[in-house]
Amino acid sequence: MRRQETLKLLKEKKRRVEENRIKLYKPYEYQKKFHSVGLDSAQRILMAANRVGKTFCGAAEISFHMTGVYPDWWKGKMFDHPVRVWAAGESNDTTRDIIQRELFGNPQDPSKLGQGALPKDLIMSTVRKPGVPNAFSSALIKHKTGSNSSISFKAYEQGFEKFMGEAVDVVWLDEEPKQEIFSQCITRTADTGGIVYMTFTPEKGMTQVVSSFLNELKPGQSLITATWDDVEHLDEKTKEQLLAVYSPAERDMRSKGIPVFGSGLIFPVSEDDITCEDFDIPKHYLILAGIDFGYDHPTAISWVALDPDNDVIYVYDEYRRSKETPITHASALNSRSRGIPVAFPHDGLQHDKGSGIQLAQQYRDLGVYMLADHFTNPPAEGKLNGNNSVEAGISDMLQRFETGRLQIFQSCQETLEELRLYHRKNGKVVAIKDDLISAMRYASLSIGRFGEKATSNTTYKKYNFDAKIKYENRGII
Repeated sequence: MRRQETLKLLKEKKRRVEENRIKLYKPYEYQKKFHSVGLDSAQRILMAANRVGKTFCGAAEISFHMTGVYPDWWKGKMFDHPVRVWAAGESNDTTRDIIQRELFGNPQDPSKLGQGALPKDLIMSTVRKPGVPNAFSSALIKHKTGSNSSISFKAYEQGFEKFMGEAVDVVWLDEEPKQEIFSQCITRTADTGGIVYMTFTPEKGMTQVVSSFLNELKPGQSLITATWDDVEHLDEKTKEQLLAVYSPAERDMRSKGIPVFGSGLIFPVSEDDITCEDFDIPKHYLILAGIDFGYDHPTAISWVALDPDNDVIYVYDEYRRSKETPITHASALNSRSRGIPVAFPHDGLQHDKGSGIQLAQQYRDLGVYMLADHFTNPPAEGKLNGNNSVEAGISDMLQRFETGRLQIFQSCQETLEELRLYHRKNGKVVAIKDDLISAMRYASLSIGRFGEKATSNTTYKKYNFDAKIKYENRGII
C-alpha cells in the first residue's frame, strides 16, 4: 500500500513538473542578457548557434508576458496588463513544430498539451488552424489580473500582408524574416510600446535584417549572440560529433552563430588558434591596458600582458559598460593592480563641455595611470609618433593572430563575441560593436613601448607629461 502511495505521489510530482516547465527555467547568462536588454530595446535579435536553447528562451519570455508572472531574477521589459502576442516562423508547419511545441507541448500528442513554457492550468482555450493538422491558429492564456492574454500564430510564407492590421504588444519571430515582415511587425507594436524580438541561427548569411543590426544598429535595438561555449548541456564529445556532420563552410555558423561573411571577416582565423586557458600573469611580463571611451555605446577596457621572452601578447581581462561616468570606469581600472599604464585614443584629449577638463585628465585625477599622450601606432625609427591608421593596427593584430603571438584568455568572452562579428562592408571596416577590439588594439600596439612589469608592489605614479622625455627614457628616440 505504501509503495503504491509513493508511486502515486511520484507520478503526481512528475505531472506537475511537466505541466509547469517554466518554473524549471534557469537561464544561462546569455539568456538573462537577452531578456534584460529588452527593458530598453524595442527590437532585439538573439543570433545564436544551434542547440543552445534560443527557442525556449524566446518561448519563456512569451510565457512571462502572457501570464504577467515574472521571476525574481527578471530585469527586462514588464507588462502590467494582458498582452496581445504574435508568434511566427518560416512556414505553418515549422511554426507548429517549433514555436507551438515550445509553448504548448508536442502538437502530435494532445495529451502533452501544457508541457511547454505556458503552464497547463493557465491555458484557457485554443483554436485550430484550418488545413494544417494539429496546428493552433490562436489561444487564450490567463493573466494574473484575471483577464486573458491572446496569441496568434503566423507564417512568413503567408506573405507580409498577413502581418498588417491590428496593434499588438509582443511579436516573436523564431527564424529570420524578410525585411518587409520585420518592418510590419515594428509598425504593429509602435502604438502599444511593444517589443519585437527574433531568435535564430543565421543560416541565410548576411541578409538585410542581419546586416541592419550589424552595420546600422539604431537606438532601441540590441543584438545578442551565443555559442556552444555559452552553455553547459553540450559536452565536448557532442560538439565533436556535431561538427563532424557539418561542412567546413558552415561550422562557425552552426557552433558560434556567425553569419557567413566570407572575405568580409576581418580576422579570418580559427578561434581555437587564438584562445588559451587563463593563467596567472608572471611578474616579469609587461602589462598595460587600453581604453575606448563611450557613453551610449560602451566604454571598453582591455588588459594585455607581453611575454618578453617569446613576444607573445595575452589579452587577459576585459570590461565593457555603457551609460556610466569616468568614476565608474576608473574604479574598474583601479580595482586591478594599481599603476598599470592605460593607452587611450585621441578623443581623450577633448575637453568636457561641463567641467572643461580633458577626459584623460579626469581619469588621472581619479588615480588612473593614463599615458602621456593619445594612442598612435608604433612610430618608424627616428620618429616621435606613429600614425592613427586603423588599417595598420588591424594588419599588425592579424599578423600576430596568424603567428600565434596574440592570444585571448578563454574567460574574455565579450572580446571573442566582438571578434566573431567584426567585418567589412564594401571594403570598409564596420565600426559597430567593436569597442573591446579598439581597446585591445590600443593596448596591444602600445605595450612594447609603455608596458610595466606585473609586480604586486606597483603603485600609482604621476606620469611625466612631457611625451618627448618619456620616449627618450624608453630608448625609442
